[in-house]
Amino acid sequence: MPTPHVETVKIDELDCWRIRHNGAELMVAQQGAHIFSYQRAGEQPLIWPNPQAVFKQGKGIRTGVPVCWPWFGVFDRNPQSVKAMRQSEQPAGAHGFVRTALWELAASECEGDALRVDLVLPAGGFAGWPHQVDLKLSVLLDDQLHIHLTSHNRGTDTVTLSQALHTYFAVSDVRKVQVEGLDGLAYIDTADGWAVKNQSGLLHFTAETDRIYLDTPPQLAIVDNDWQRRIQLTAEGSTSTVIWNPWTERAKAFDDMADDGWTGMLCIETANVLDDVVSLAPGERHTLGVSITGIAL
Repeated sequence: MPTPHVETVKIDELDCWRIRHNGAELMVAQQGAHIFSYQRAGEQPLIWPNPQAVFKQGKGIRTGVPVCWPWFGVFDRNPQSVKAMRQSEQPAGAHGFVRTALWELAASECEGDALRVDLVLPAGGFAGWPHQVDLKLSVLLDDQLHIHLTSHNRGTDTVTLSQALHTYFAVSDVRKVQVEGLDGLAYIDTADGWAVKNQSGLLHFTAETDRIYLDTPPQLAIVDNDWQRRIQLTAEGSTSTVIWNPWTERAKAFDDMADDGWTGMLCIETANVLDDVVSLAPGERHTLGVSITGIAL
């Protein structure tokens, strides 16, 4: 049963949970187990507060932490090992199907000074994807936000999947921030015909950005001098990272983002994509995770 820290609320068409603990407030939609707000008292939000976000049944929410699973991005761009898992001739939507599925609140309990909330999506039940893989999203709130997505293959066949925690971070102005931890890494520039390039120095933003970084280290950081803040990310179970900002023209095409909404957000997506996909033998588990904290400069 939920503890007093967890309150059920309704936002437009979606049932949601408001979770409060130790000066932090987290908002999660039942649809997609979608975290769409996280803020600590007296601080700027860490999750981009998109005022145009739509809370409708069957539509992904454009903010927060969409859960992309069991494939990431455009289905046909996934490795053949991932595509082979799907057994349907119907068109496959981007980012898989769990971001619009209804999850269950399985547990919420204190662990020392931390609060842990578990959301689960039972195996099976998705047309064209007949595999027995249980999915659990665990959120731990202490002085950071810890998110863990665990896949457990309960079937008799090996299952291969790609996935991401597609996090929209709040920034003062994306044109003024930079990302640390990428220097020297190879990346695929999907905004430039999927060309393979190499990062030199800090990552700055001057145009539409859609990059898949390979062999990324566990720690990355967004440095935001205007807000005097560093957002530190520590990944688990991932060596690939997607960094995205739609910039001017792409943003105008979205009906759930203001034309200038791109200035206040930056996606850094903890992922398992391309050669970093996950292959689960029968009985195996894999956990994709990220810990997020804001640190004053």
